[in-house]
Amino acid sequence: MYKINKTHINSIFRVLLKLGKVISIIAGLLAIFLILISFTTLPYKGIYWLGTSSIKAVLTPEYIVVMGGSAMPGKSGLIRSYYAGMIAKEFSESKIIIALPGDIYDTNSSICLMQKELEIRTIDPDRIILENKGRNTRFQALEIKKIIPDEKSSVLIVTSPEHMRRAIRAFEKTGFQYVNGIPAFDAVHDFELIFKDEELGGKNRFLPEIGNNTQIRYQFWKHLEYEIIFIREIVALGYYNLKGWI
Repeated sequence: MYKINKTHINSIFRVLLKLGKVISIIAGLLAIFLILISFTTLPYKGIYWLGTSSIKAVLTPEYIVVMGGSAMPGKSGLIRSYYAGMIAKEFSESKIIIALPGDIYDTNSSICLMQKELEIRTIDPDRIILENKGRNTRFQALEIKKIIPDEKSSVLIVTSPEHMRRAIRAFEKTGFQYVNGIPAFDAVHDFELIFKDEELGGKNRFLPEIGNNTQIRYQFWKHLEYEIIFIREIVALGYYNLKGWI
């Protein structure tokens, strides 16, 4: 019968303990690095690069492809619909393809609600085509290839900035020769969010005033969010590249 060697177990435990300490130190240093970076413009520049680095010269699109984001109503779904509506009005002869999983016979499904959102923006429903089978960007590109058999058709993709580079390259990988994109960037306030703390009353005057510091109140937290989004998308790009999808 095999006997447990306590010395061997202790050695393994010490190795695991050292490994845990190393991982903790690396994680701590990474967290500090990400916090420091969030006080700079690098997180935004990373998102901006993802959204614009694959954009080419503008061609009149034969098809405007709206990549489905979150469920409707949802932030990404609504903002993509907003941009798609504007572009569809500018290119009035273009067909609009909504790529989002859902039941096209259920008027309350997200894909049908996105169609309604475009119709609210006075887009003719006869121009709208629903692609509801694709479950990820690669899948959607393959399904849309069935809808647009001519690889020379010009395609304009509307999607979130962080997703744009992967979406364009995925469509190009399926054979489309003319793919462009409109990144759906969030709008920024057109007024300053500055105030004087003492004018608002309250208590605890020992706390620092933050009314004039929008970086701490907003930018810092937004950049932390950008960092997570950027890292996630870089991992996705790496995976797609290894799979041969881009």
